[in-house]
Amino acid sequence: MSTAAAQPDPSSGSIDPIFHLIRVVPFSFLRPPRLRLKLPSFSLPSAMTVYSLILLTYFMVVSGIVYDVIVEPPGIGSTQDHFTGAVKPVVFMPGRVNGQYIIEGLSSGFMFVLGGTGIVLLDLALDKNRAKSVKVSYSTAGVAFVVISYVMSMLFIRIKIPAYLR
Repeated sequence: MSTAAAQPDPSSGSIDPIFHLIRVVPFSFLRPPRLRLKLPSFSLPSAMTVYSLILLTYFMVVSGIVYDVIVEPPGIGSTQDHFTGAVKPVVFMPGRVNGQYIIEGLSSGFMFVLGGTGIVLLDLALDKNRAKSVKVSYSTAGVAFVVISYVMSMLFIRIKIPAYLR
């Protein structure tokens, strides 16, 4: 007897009859369908969509959204007037550089985004293919945004830290 006749052919299947019933018998009278599946196609988002998402992410990061979620500060603070005794709202947490109210973070983040938008407008004003009136409009708005952002950010810092740069 030869060794080839003694070993079963691996392609003929398993010796286990339950495996044979489960794997071979159903396909002797059933036929699997022919599926024509297509992979979904994704198109790249437009440049403005990507810019908007990056700007929104930048606003959330510089506004301190993570700090607001973890620490859960109040939206706005309050202080009592020494002379009248009336309670006045306070937007900036005084004396604490590493703490903020929610409105303080959002307003500071808006100023940073405004300054960044001003820089983008100044870059767009340098395009040679634009009309001169559009270039002037972009550059005027860009300079105004940067100046307003800088002045307001310095005002916010001076409110938060009264002796800053004096």
